[in-house]
Amino acid sequence: MMASDHKTIQTATFFHLVAPASVNAPVGVELRYDSRNPYEVSMSFNTGKPNTVDWVFGRDLLADGLLADSGEGDVRISPRSDEPTRVLITLTSPSGQATFDADADLLAAFVDDSYEVVAPGDEHLFMNIDEALSQLMQHEL
Repeated sequence: MMASDHKTIQTATFFHLVAPASVNAPVGVELRYDSRNPYEVSMSFNTGKPNTVDWVFGRDLLADGLLADSGEGDVRISPRSDEPTRVLITLTSPSGQATFDADADLLAAFVDDSYEVVAPGDEHLFMNIDEALSQLMQHEL
């Protein structure tokens, strides 16, 4: 596959919002990987409002978080020590923090599918440098 060819994979699932008093609220989530942005994955959360809440972060963070505590910033992912088939995803923003409990096997399958589209270490082959620079320049760094 060349950089001009692109492929997108999407997986719809439910994460469970971890709330006080053991409240377990399911939240619809769409996971997305696009070879045009080979280093990142996105998660779109259906909040019940007209717009989704979107988070974008490194594919390697998701892969690493399936095996060990990962992330230092707004996104942290770690396997649950008490339930190895589950992963905790904590998202932090200026408006607050939310932790979600997710199915580790589903996330691992999503990562594996993304590796079939762009193998780890081959991401640079899918980058359009001219396009990336053009987008950066639009944002007046």
